Amino acid sequence: MPEYFIFADIIGIVAFSISGFLIAIKNNLDILGILIASALTALGGGIIRDAILNSAPFAFTSLYPALTLIATILIAYIFKLYKESSIERKWMFVVSDTIGLVAFSITGALLAINAEYNFFGIVILSFITAVGGGVARDIMINEVPTVLISDFYGSIAVIVALIFGLLELFDYINEFTIIATALFSIALRLVAYKKAWHLPKLN
Repeated sequence: MPEYFIFADIIGIVAFSISGFLIAIKNNLDILGILIASALTALGGGIIRDAILNSAPFAFTSLYPALTLIATILIAYIFKLYKESSIERKWMFVVSDTIGLVAFSITGALLAINAEYNFFGIVILSFITAVGGGVARDIMINEVPTVLISDFYGSIAVIVALIFGLLELFDYINEFTIIATALFSIALRLVAYKKAWHLPKLN
């Protein structure tokens, strides 16, 4: 499981670094603001997750999280992602945010399973890992967190966790099922966004 975790974690950091970068550009933040917004988005959920697991956060004990974050921001700047049209930036944000959401949902679920959490624990840890950083970022820039206004955002993290809970129940977690779950979840989120799907609301 460690190799699955690291691979998914790196993908999540890259994707969330880009989405944090684009949000910072959208809100006209300065260089420090861009770095903070990207760092909160990419590393915030993982720090909260590791605190719940009662272990030192990976972001503080391993070099790859910070290096991946900085490298991604530099690449985003070099390729001038901030100069894309508003429509292109919007879809770039949606896609990168979706990939980060799914990747971190997977890392949270895997670590919860590794810690022998029950089904509820898997769902909670997966959810917090996936949305924690984005919530911190949105609060910092004084916006309503995406998870509260986009019905098929937090729901994706829950779906991923439920799938992994079932896979663990049947002892069927492997490279194929992890990749299949990731692709299915990314596709579901993008289709839900495109078609503006919403969960039922109480009147």
